[in-house]
Amino acid sequence: MNRAKSVAAGLAAGSMLMYFADPDRGKRRRALASDKAGRAWRGFSALLDKARRDVAHRAAGAFFGAKAAFQDHAADGDIVVQRVRSKIGRLVSHPHAIDVSAQGDAIVLTGAVLVDEIDRLLRRARAVPGVKNVVNRLKIYENGAQISSQGGPARASRHEWIRQRWTPSLRVGAGAAGAALLAYGTREGGPRGFASNLAGAALLARAISNRDLRDVVGLGDHRRGIEFEKTVHIQAPLEEVFGFWSDYSKFPRFMSHLKEVREVGDGKWHWVAEGPAGIPVSWDAEVTQYIPRKLLAWRSVPGSPVETEGTVRFEENSHRGCRVTIHLSYKPPAGVLGHLIAALFGADPKREMDDDLVRLKSLLELGRTRAHGARITRDELSGGILH
Repeated sequence: MNRAKSVAAGLAAGSMLMYFADPDRGKRRRALASDKAGRAWRGFSALLDKARRDVAHRAAGAFFGAKAAFQDHAADGDIVVQRVRSKIGRLVSHPHAIDVSAQGDAIVLTGAVLVDEIDRLLRRARAVPGVKNVVNRLKIYENGAQISSQGGPARASRHEWIRQRWTPSLRVGAGAAGAALLAYGTREGGPRGFASNLAGAALLARAISNRDLRDVVGLGDHRRGIEFEKTVHIQAPLEEVFGFWSDYSKFPRFMSHLKEVREVGDGKWHWVAEGPAGIPVSWDAEVTQYIPRKLLAWRSVPGSPVETEGTVRFEENSHRGCRVTIHLSYKPPAGVLGHLIAALFGADPKREMDDDLVRLKSLLELGRTRAHGARITRDELSGGILH
C-alpha cells in the first residue's frame, strides 16, 4: 500500500511539473496559478474576518438572551406587538392576512389563518417574551384560495447545517473539522481512515464551495450549478451585433475554448469545447427564444454531459451602439467540485468568456482580432470561412 501511494504521489508530482514547466505555456500557467493563489488567500482572509465578526455577534446575542431569561419581560404594548409580528412571517403562509394589536396586557390576533397553522401560531405567540395572554379572533379557512391576502409557503426555520448557504463562522468551523478529519484519516489508514478521509473531504468541499453537497459532486436536481453575468458595450449597429451573435457557427473562430459548433436541425446545435487538460467535451443545445434585435436564449437538451442554459439581451445605447448582457448558468460534470478542479488547469468559463467578449468587441468595432495564435477579420467570418 505504501509503495502504491509513493508511485501515485510520484506520478502526480511529475504531471504537475510537466504541466507548469511546459516551454510553450508553462510561464502563462505559472502566472495564472500565482494569481489564483493570491485571490484565494485574499478570499480566505476576508472569510476569516467575517467569521470573527459573526462569532462575536452570536456570542453577544447569546449573552443578552441568557440575561433576558432571568429578567422580567414587561414591556410597552407596541414593543410586544412588534415581537409577535416578527414571528408570524415564519409561522403562517399568509402573514399579511393577520393583524396584531394590544389590548391591556393581552395580544389580540384578528384576520385569517389556515386550519393547519392555527395551533402553531397560537403556541409560538404565547411564548414571545412579554406576552401575558393571547386573544384569538382569527377566522379559520381550509385552503389559501379562500384568503384574499397574497401568500406563499410558510418559511419554516431550518437548522444552519441544512441551509444552502452557510454562515462564515460555520464555513470556517466545518473547514477546520474537515481538514482535521483528513489529517487523522491519512495517519490512521485502514477502513477507519478511509471513512475519516471521506467525511473530511465532504466537509472541506462543502465549506469551500458554500453549496449543497449534491451540487458539489454534480448530483443536484436543478440545472443551475455555476452562474455568472456579463455586460459589454459594443460601438456597432444593433442589427449587425445581433446578426453576428445569432450565427453560432462563427464562435469557434474567436472563442478560445470552442472547437466546433454546427447546426443539427430543429433549432438544435452541437457544441464541442476544450475541457481540462485539452480533453474535448461535447453537448447539444436547443434555442428556446429568438426575438430579433432583442433576445437569444438556449439550453442544453436532456441527458447532455454539460447542463447549461443562458440568455443574451440586446439593447441600443445612447452612443449609437448597443449593450449586450449575457447571463450563463451551467452544471459541469462532477458539479462545483469539477468546476474548481478545472479552474486550476485554466479551464475557467468565466475568465474565458471575458476574453472572448474582448475579441468579439474588437471584431465588431475594429474589424479584426487575434485568436488561436492567428489574426481573424470580420470579412473572413462574414464570408463564411471556417477552419
